[in-house]
Amino acid sequence: MSVTAEAPATIRSESRPAAKRPHLHQIDLFRIVTFACVIGAHVVGNSLDRDNVAGNGVVVLLHFTRQAFFALTAFVLIYQYSRKPFDTRNFWRRRFPLVGIPYLAWSVIYWAYSIVAGLHPGEGVRSAVWRLVFETLTGGAWYQLYFLLVTMQVYLLFPLIMRLLRATEGHHRWVLAVSALLQAGAQWILVHPPALTGRPAGVWGDLYVTIFPYQFYVLLGAVAAWHIEKVTESVRRYGPLLVVGSIAATALSELQYYRQVHWMFPWQASNVFMPHLLVAFTLIIFAQYTVSSWWAGHRREGGWAARAVKWGSDRSFGVFLVHPICLQVLSPVIPDFQSALGLLWGTVMLYLCVLMMAIAITEVLRRIPGSLWLTGRPMLHTDLFAIIRRSRTNQSRTSVQEMHCSPTR
Repeated sequence: MSVTAEAPATIRSESRPAAKRPHLHQIDLFRIVTFACVIGAHVVGNSLDRDNVAGNGVVVLLHFTRQAFFALTAFVLIYQYSRKPFDTRNFWRRRFPLVGIPYLAWSVIYWAYSIVAGLHPGEGVRSAVWRLVFETLTGGAWYQLYFLLVTMQVYLLFPLIMRLLRATEGHHRWVLAVSALLQAGAQWILVHPPALTGRPAGVWGDLYVTIFPYQFYVLLGAVAAWHIEKVTESVRRYGPLLVVGSIAATALSELQYYRQVHWMFPWQASNVFMPHLLVAFTLIIFAQYTVSSWWAGHRREGGWAARAVKWGSDRSFGVFLVHPICLQVLSPVIPDFQSALGLLWGTVMLYLCVLMMAIAITEVLRRIPGSLWLTGRPMLHTDLFAIIRRSRTNQSRTSVQEMHCSPTR
């Protein structure tokens, strides 16, 4: 998702064309860090025993990625659309395919993989087809796909979010305050569920694939983008405090986790919806945006770091979609990694292998005709002859430089 639009001031008349807003380079780095931590959470959560205390402690740190992902989604949308004429049908027509088509494609791919890998032994054709339908409706084809299902819910509700922000102009702090209270209540209920059985229990178990457990973070990103100038000024003035505050909140969250494991299973104590994590995750999102903004303020156009971040941001969505299958393929060698290198370095090595595999597969997918369906990005056209010509040109330049630099006799 490329971020484009102008700095917010007063709302323009919708009859006047809006200037294209400048690209926010900090969003590129924010996106990369978020997806990198998503992969880290999945690697740790799926390679260590679910009762591993230290492993679940790491997962507590990485759980912020869900909230950061949805805050980022709303931020980008408001930044793009809040100060120009908005047409709901055109918005849905443009946005839904970018996420909806990859969602459907990967739901089928992971469903097919589960059949080939024999993950559902004894399953008949009819049951497999119904499982595909159910998993597609609930985001359950694989554990990361619900992100896309919630993202599409954000798209569906985005016109209402725009109306809400316009109707409450000047009172957005109160909108966030009410939203935060509702969020805290929702998280408490999710951690202390009612005693349900049968279908109601199943419905309750799927609440995490709806927008409701994340509504505060969606509004947080939306309000931040609406007041982008104030946010930028706050980052400049209070950035160090935000970073220190996030570190302190994270440390306190870890202490609370280690206190809870005395009477709870580690996988329960690391629940992403623990109410006290609301403060920690919010501060982490602020700190992540602050650090990304500092980097963007010092980036050098055309420098290696700027090019690397641009490249990584472009591939991040594809890597996110494909990395679980890489982790699944590597699952037989996880015990070998951990026995040879220990739990810590074995997990680090596994993370690097998953990341490299996902990047390599994404690079291939970006260069085939179905790239838009599989990565949400248009196909890259690689001109091999141009690469060869560029290589020869560079070799010629190097030769000329060596001739000029060689000592004279």
